[in-house]
Amino acid sequence: MHDIFSQIFNQELKQLGSDLQSMAAQVATAIERASESLRNGDLIVAEQVIDADERINDLQRDIDDMCVMLLARQQPVADNLRTVISALRMAQTLERQGDLARHLATIARGRYPEPPVPEPVLGLILRMADLAVRAGADVSRLVATQDLELAATIEANDAQMDALHRRSFQMILDPANELSRQQVVDAVLMGRFLERFGDHSTSVARRMTYLVSGTTAPVVRDDGGAR
Repeated sequence: MHDIFSQIFNQELKQLGSDLQSMAAQVATAIERASESLRNGDLIVAEQVIDADERINDLQRDIDDMCVMLLARQQPVADNLRTVISALRMAQTLERQGDLARHLATIARGRYPEPPVPEPVLGLILRMADLAVRAGADVSRLVATQDLELAATIEANDAQMDALHRRSFQMILDPANELSRQQVVDAVLMGRFLERFGDHSTSVARRMTYLVSGTTAPVVRDDGGAR
């Protein structure tokens, strides 16, 4: 009987991992399409991102339910407990990344057929979007492979995003760029959404490091700090 319960538990853990991989892949697609909608003013792609966010939310709820069920019914300990708790927290972070991609697509849709902001501010925002796309793809691969070298790369690359985010404020405040009030708001929001996407990627990378190695690392808070 113990062997049967053990087999069921292992199957449920495997399903949990599969759902988390699917969620990370969908988030990577969402940020890639959101970036495309900003770059090309593509209304159809923007709508796809907005519609797809509900599927990401559904997966997050499924993962939450499974983790709660595993904790209550199986009462895992040691490595298995770490797996369940890590999956629960990573799913929450990925769901927030999906929301951020949706927010970007909503701005692109709302300003269609014009770009949200003019050059050179748009160019900087798109550079941030490119970094977010890379981070999303790296996180998707990390969840699938648990490669700690990739986790370290994700965290290191976030410094580039932070530097561009700081630069965005300088450009927004530069009177030579002649932004309207709406464009100032859009530029600030887009920069913030992309910077937070990078922070959440770092959070997933650190949690994966903890899952694989058992070592603690500072975790990015929702307000951008570390804990």
